[in-house]
Amino acid sequence: MKIVSAAEMRAIDQATTERFGVPSLTLMENAGSAVALFIVRDYPQAERIGVVCGKGNNGGDGFVTARKLAEAGRAARVLLLCEPGELRGDAAAMYDRLMSNPMPFALAKIPPLIVRDVAQLESADAAEILASDLIVDAVLGTGFRAPVSPLYAAAIARMNASGAPVVGVDIPSGADADASEGMRGIVARADAVVTFTAPRPAHVFAALTNGPTVVVPIGSPEQAITSTLGLHLSTPADFASMLAPRARESNKGSYGHVLVMGGGLGKAGAAAMAGFSALRAGAGLSTIATPKSVLATVAGFHAEVMTAPLPETGEGTISIRAVETAAALLEGKTVVAIGPGISRNRETAEFVRSVVKPGTVPNRCAMVLDADGLNSLEGVADQLKGSGRNIVITPHPGEMARLTGLTIAQIQANRLEVARKFSREHEVIVVLKGHRTLTAAPDGTVWVNTTGNPGMATGGTGDVLTGMIAGLIAQHPQDVFKATALAVYLHGLAGNVAASALGERSMVATDLARFIPQSFLQAGRAETAEFRIPA
Repeated sequence: MKIVSAAEMRAIDQATTERFGVPSLTLMENAGSAVALFIVRDYPQAERIGVVCGKGNNGGDGFVTARKLAEAGRAARVLLLCEPGELRGDAAAMYDRLMSNPMPFALAKIPPLIVRDVAQLESADAAEILASDLIVDAVLGTGFRAPVSPLYAAAIARMNASGAPVVGVDIPSGADADASEGMRGIVARADAVVTFTAPRPAHVFAALTNGPTVVVPIGSPEQAITSTLGLHLSTPADFASMLAPRARESNKGSYGHVLVMGGGLGKAGAAAMAGFSALRAGAGLSTIATPKSVLATVAGFHAEVMTAPLPETGEGTISIRAVETAAALLEGKTVVAIGPGISRNRETAEFVRSVVKPGTVPNRCAMVLDADGLNSLEGVADQLKGSGRNIVITPHPGEMARLTGLTIAQIQANRLEVARKFSREHEVIVVLKGHRTLTAAPDGTVWVNTTGNPGMATGGTGDVLTGMIAGLIAQHPQDVFKATALAVYLHGLAGNVAASALGERSMVATDLARFIPQSFLQAGRAETAEFRIPA
């Protein structure tokens, strides 16, 4: 799903009408209907609903919402922040439709409350509307440009002070749709947001609501939805071809062979989780190459995973001598994952740097670098060059800080820019983990993931992700970037399934591997009519 700017959203609406023949009134009718449906479905106890409308098209959406709520049997009342004569275009048409609707429902008997100045917001009628069971914020939409007028600011303040849940239409009033960080100034609070066609950057990055942001289609064809931002929100629909049923004529050789190089004394489980997760993600074969002294331990975790011994250091980690055996191990492999449990031993770090150099791993074999595999490149990140080959790195903010020389605070303050810059300069795919994990390609394209939860903040979940990325790449070596983005999405979804079953506090990394099958099933069955972005 493309993420679009406010200007691009206006162009999409215009193209939908002018090029594809969908009347703008139809788009507005569909938008308001979607908001009403969300409220009826998600707030079944909200009987009295106040709809606060501005004079622009956002207010027009609000008029439709009020009419549809009334048709659904809710006691909806409109508070209009202008004279009806100030309404223009589609908003004026929807106001007329609201007022002329012949149905004998309550709204037809209670005309909108017209508020022209701040003092009128103190009236008993205004207070009654603002004391409803739920408030719909239809004051300002994506087209808003600062500053907020005194009347609108006062109305926003009244909504914010209300104890009722607030549902924002399109975007909370006063918010900058193009912002990629938290809001400043006068902004309406929102317990949920219903937006249309495609999200804007603020919907994804700016924490506009403490509840869901629901993106619903309202009639714009896919051909009309264009963007120059290079940002995509990961949704099941985007990965439909990769989630499709397998061909009947299949065998284990059809789905690639993953090699995991990692593990060591005290960290055998990390390599084991990565190797097994590659199989759970659908790889046909998975082999773990690990120091010979821990091979039996690694082999004992999962019967389905194959193992191979590597020369080791005195500390039981991978020795530099393992480079000599790498060529034989890589024969027939589709992807190699390096790092889970590999340790920060100096000789082991030298092994990683040697393997990462061009020529050691055949260009046909994709590479995934994680954990201490990345830490081995601290101070020498210039050695990491992906030109002519597929390399994926999966740093958390601390690892990214070590790779770039920036502080963690600098990474977190500029996640999108940091991921894009490193990806472009090193010609690698960057998976910058964290809330809204980013998957960045050298051409500037970024997939933004919204699955996952705080229960995944536990040791080993990154090893599961590494295995899943390798497993998806093994099946789709022709599209490493998209396979990586899908793995990130499914990894977070498995965490969500695990949290639903176990709670966030008790989750451990192996729970994610356990619920990978359910994540595939959920993604494959996902509804395409709408997509919910969690807070």
